[in-house]
Amino acid sequence: MEMVLLTALGVGGATVFGALIGFIFKKMSHKFSDLVLSFAAGIMLSAAVLGLIVPSVEYGGKFGLWITVAGVFCGAICLTVIDRVVPHLHKMIGGEAEQSRNSQLSKVLLFVTAIAIHNLPEGIAAGVGFGSGDTNQALLIAGGIALQNIPEGMIIIGPMLAAGVSPKKTFVCAMFTGLVEVVGALLGYFAVHVAQVILPFALAFAGGTMLYVVSDEMIPETHHEGHQQGATYALLVGFCVMLISDVLLG
Repeated sequence: MEMVLLTALGVGGATVFGALIGFIFKKMSHKFSDLVLSFAAGIMLSAAVLGLIVPSVEYGGKFGLWITVAGVFCGAICLTVIDRVVPHLHKMIGGEAEQSRNSQLSKVLLFVTAIAIHNLPEGIAAGVGFGSGDTNQALLIAGGIALQNIPEGMIIIGPMLAAGVSPKKTFVCAMFTGLVEVVGALLGYFAVHVAQVILPFALAFAGGTMLYVVSDEMIPETHHEGHQQGATYALLVGFCVMLISDVLLG
């Protein structure tokens, strides 16, 4: 339990760490942030497949394949419903310079809310990994999510400061988005720990949410004009880093 809590705090703290970097490099280049986010997307993609979806099939027994497919789609559908309530990450950042200060602030608050909501299933994914009993895989999954959270924390800072939010309140908002991930990790761990029968579905559900975030949020955000090729290779590097780690530690 202590390792779960420490890992949850580490995953959530990665967002705060990213926010601190964001304060230092408020005007970082799009190219640099795209490469970091693409690398994190590759890590998450590999972690979702190798650490969640493949084990889901293995734990599911006779009907493992179908349980996994159902879980993946349920996870994706869950985030689709969420996305109809809160705006997409890339839609929140664009066009703010053309808005009034009040409109900017409203958009940025929705943007932070969107990140916080998306962090919940990511935290659940980390918790479910520990609930499966495979500590090495769980740490790899948590590590991938933490890497993704660093650039996510970085991109929170600029829009909030531009909208007139004080540095102190901006940092508190970043901490809140990280805290959501801690709560999600604990929920995922206890849900699976209490009811092992739901483990295959829970693994697949968490994997589906991660695949959705990578495809719907992270990849589109990193593919600005002129950056596509670099972002693609950064994603491949992230995927292979996680693959190598999984094989060597497995």
